[in-house]
Amino acid sequence: MQQVSPAQFKEWIAQSSAQGQPLVLDVRETWECQLASIAPEGCEVQIMPMQTIPARIDELDKNRAIACLCHHGGRSMQVATFLEHHGFTNITNISGGIQAWSDQVDASVPVY
Repeated sequence: MQQVSPAQFKEWIAQSSAQGQPLVLDVRETWECQLASIAPEGCEVQIMPMQTIPARIDELDKNRAIACLCHHGGRSMQVATFLEHHGFTNITNISGGIQAWSDQVDASVPVY
């Protein structure tokens, strides 16, 4: 599994776009996404809280470039590992989560 910092994310999008539009899989709870969210250009964002992943795994394309996002990077790392164990081949974790995104990329993204 690859790790990418928010500061490196535009480069990840550029590299991943060769295979189609990459996906940011936001695994935070809905209320967290309502407090702070991102919409990086060149990606689709899908909210799928961590506990729903096993039941909804068939909604995801195993060959699509997917970057997992959470608050600080822990939950997204667990989801990324889970997806890899289920045959997903192009999984990345956004290290530091949305907190680091606010610090490194866009200070207008609220921290909580």
